[in-house]
Amino acid sequence: MELRVDKSPYSGAALAGIVRLGDLPVSRLGFGAMRLCGDSAWGRPRDRGHANRVLHRAIELGVNLIDTADSYGPEANESQISEALYPYPPGLVIATKGGLVRPNRRSWIEDGRPDHLRRAVEGSLQRLRLERIDLYQLHAPDPNVPFAESMEALADLKRAGKIRHIGISNVTVDQLEAARSITPIVSVQNPYNLRNRTSEDVLAACERLGIAFLPWYPLGGKRGLKALKVKQVASRRGLTHAALSLAWLLAKSPVMLPIPGTRSIDHLEDNVRAAALKLAPEDIADLG
Repeated sequence: MELRVDKSPYSGAALAGIVRLGDLPVSRLGFGAMRLCGDSAWGRPRDRGHANRVLHRAIELGVNLIDTADSYGPEANESQISEALYPYPPGLVIATKGGLVRPNRRSWIEDGRPDHLRRAVEGSLQRLRLERIDLYQLHAPDPNVPFAESMEALADLKRAGKIRHIGISNVTVDQLEAARSITPIVSVQNPYNLRNRTSEDVLAACERLGIAFLPWYPLGGKRGLKALKVKQVASRRGLTHAALSLAWLLAKSPVMLPIPGTRSIDHLEDNVRAAALKLAPEDIADLG
């Protein structure tokens, strides 16, 4: 399968180019909605009106991929997206995930049982007010459930018309290959940023296979943004640390599709500016 990256005639996020998830074209800079929950991705935000405005502003800026999960809230994030944006604008792809459960604010527990995944998909469909989820991602392999059983359950749901395309998250290269032996995979979502490149082999596999790579935690948190090399290059270029980090990701690979999240409209706008940035060879060399 060949992943195509085209130049976009539109402004904003699409200046990073368009990438196709199967038959779905999306701007190569998306939005991760998790931070629009309460603290620790638990509960609803204190100011739901402001959170709705952030979502609307993302659409205005050319973002047409919004990433969420049933475990964000839990469930509140999906409901919030539909409350803010339904009926959805043409071309908007909502990617959600299932396979993690939240018994409390601090716990994220894998549950890849087929019965759970079937219930999770039905719940996401209801909260998002969709008849079919464009991109459904297994949030994490469950060490207590054979990986093939989880993937076969998602493949069954795709055949039933509940899912359009399947992605996987937090996987190894071997797990990517195992998933592909069961059903087509259009995306992988693993941690990746300037400081954490432990998924380099998975990224390389995605490049070889033409699969979109969605780096989660793309800015690397405060420690990543405050790294000395980021400060130095950002100062030289007159950029914020976040915009520089995102521009580096976009330059790193044609299959890279960052999904930075924020509660701030100012930060959102700064993140989207990264779509138009072109780093010089010396910038990339200095960042490593």
